[in-house]
Amino acid sequence: MFNVSANLGVQSWCFREFKPLDALIAQVKAIGLSRIEVCGVHADFDNESTFAGTINTFKNAGVTITSIGVQGFKGDPKEEKWFAFAKQAGCTMISTTFNVDAYPACVRATEKLADKYDLVMGIHNHGGYDWLGNEQMLTHVLKNSSPRIGMCIDTAWAMQAGIDPIKMTEKYIDRLYGVHIKDFTFLPTGKGEDVVVGTGNLKLKELLALIQKAPKCKAITLEYEGDEKNPGPKLKECVDKIQHAG
Repeated sequence: MFNVSANLGVQSWCFREFKPLDALIAQVKAIGLSRIEVCGVHADFDNESTFAGTINTFKNAGVTITSIGVQGFKGDPKEEKWFAFAKQAGCTMISTTFNVDAYPACVRATEKLADKYDLVMGIHNHGGYDWLGNEQMLTHVLKNSSPRIGMCIDTAWAMQAGIDPIKMTEKYIDRLYGVHIKDFTFLPTGKGEDVVVGTGNLKLKELLALIQKAPKCKAITLEYEGDEKNPGPKLKECVDKIQHAG
C-alpha cells in the first residue's frame, strides 16, 4: 500500500518569501521533508539555460522535485519547455489548469506533449471562482480527454467550492495523479483561511486512507499559505498531523 507520509512533499509557494533556493531548501528540511512541488516563484520554466542549475541545486541538497506548477496551459508552443523541465527533474506530474478561452484546443495540445514526455497532468481545482473548480466542468474535461489528463485535487479549494473533498477523491480516484493537502476554516463572508491540516474542515484521516488506495497518485503535496513570513512552524505542525493521522 502506498505510504503517504514517506512520499509527502510541500508546495514551494508556501515559502514564496524565501526566494533564493538555498533559503527555500533550508525551510523544507526544517519541516522534516525532502520532496517538493516547485512553482514559478522558485524556477524559471521558460528559460532552458537555467534548468540544469535549478534541478541540480535541489538534487545536490537531497530534495526530490515531484511535480511543478500550477501551470496554466493555453496551447502556446512555448509550453513545451515546461515539460522539458519536468522531465529533466524526474517529475511524475505537472499540476495543471487550462485557459477556458483556449479550450478544447489547449487540452489537445497538452495531451500530445504529455505523450511525448511521458508525463501526466493533474488538473488543480482552484475554487468556485474558477471554471475548473466546478465539478461538472471537471467531469466534462476528463470525459473528453485522454488518460494523460487527470486530477490534482486541492482539498481546501474543493471545500470553498462547496464540494466534499473526500467524495471528490472517491469520484476521481482512478485518475487521481496528485493531491494538494490543504485545510480551510471559513469566515462569515465565505472567505477561506488556511489552518493546520486536520484542524479545520478537512477530514484528514479519511483523505489519507483514500490516497493510500489511489493506484496512480504519486505527487502528494502539503500546502499552507498562511504566515508567509514564517510558515515553517505551522507547516511542521501539518507534517506531524499527517504522520500521526496516516
